[in-house]
Amino acid sequence: MPRSSPRPRGRSAVPPVDPQRFRPTRQRPVRVKLRRLGPDTEILPHSHPWAQVAISISGVARITAGDHTYLVPAWRAVWIPPGIEHVVTVLEQAELRTLYIHQEPDRPGPGVARGDSAAWRSCRVLEVSSLLRELVLQMDVTMDGASALPAAALEREARLGELALDELRRAAPVRLGIELPRDKRLRALCEAVLRNPSRHASLEGWARETAASPRTVARLFRQQLDTSFGPWRQQVLLAHALRLAAQGRPMALIAADLGYASPSAFSAMVRRAVGQPPSRFFAPR
Repeated sequence: MPRSSPRPRGRSAVPPVDPQRFRPTRQRPVRVKLRRLGPDTEILPHSHPWAQVAISISGVARITAGDHTYLVPAWRAVWIPPGIEHVVTVLEQAELRTLYIHQEPDRPGPGVARGDSAAWRSCRVLEVSSLLRELVLQMDVTMDGASALPAAALEREARLGELALDELRRAAPVRLGIELPRDKRLRALCEAVLRNPSRHASLEGWARETAASPRTVARLFRQQLDTSFGPWRQQVLLAHALRLAAQGRPMALIAADLGYASPSAFSAMVRRAVGQPPSRFFAPR
């Protein structure tokens, strides 16, 4: 379950839209929901008995699900399996489209057909192909089941949904996901890094803010997250770089904003983290 930190001052909380209006079924296995939200808006914790794919059409959202948080700029998506509580926080004015997907109990993958594997039992970030993008945009967000629907509309929904499922099965996973700790002190530090990862370049600077010794913080990272501060912060920097790239910032400015001495040093970090050069990983969607 996400363990929410105190909500920052000025952030507004809104309830989730009644999910039963868009509940997927065996007869209608893929449903789509549209929501436009202003910056600093948080959708309160909730879960569904079905799988979902949250796609940012524009803007940037942060999705916290399970023990991880994900920064999702435009045209990346987060797969959330059934039953996992999640919180959506809008960082920049965003349009979110959510695919609700029916699943048989013994099939963890998207939909009821091929492509199932253990990897689909946990949250993951996915690339959104140009075809999936168009399919999502074409799916009718007004078909909420409140009244009888024309047969032609249901047939179109079924055809688009089947293609969308096929694209999801083929979607490449992206190594973006920031694990969050249970310890309250370390959680507060991690939340501060997520808000502004370049404020301090070293663990010592962050430790001073929590009135803890660097040795204590380092021990908590190893105990809680099975890693050290450096690799964890690197994932945060990568997520923020993706956000800045989605705004059209040049790589040199992104490197400087995140505290790198040179664009080449930033490029080397990206290659180590995701196995791709920045020109490919940050390519406009």
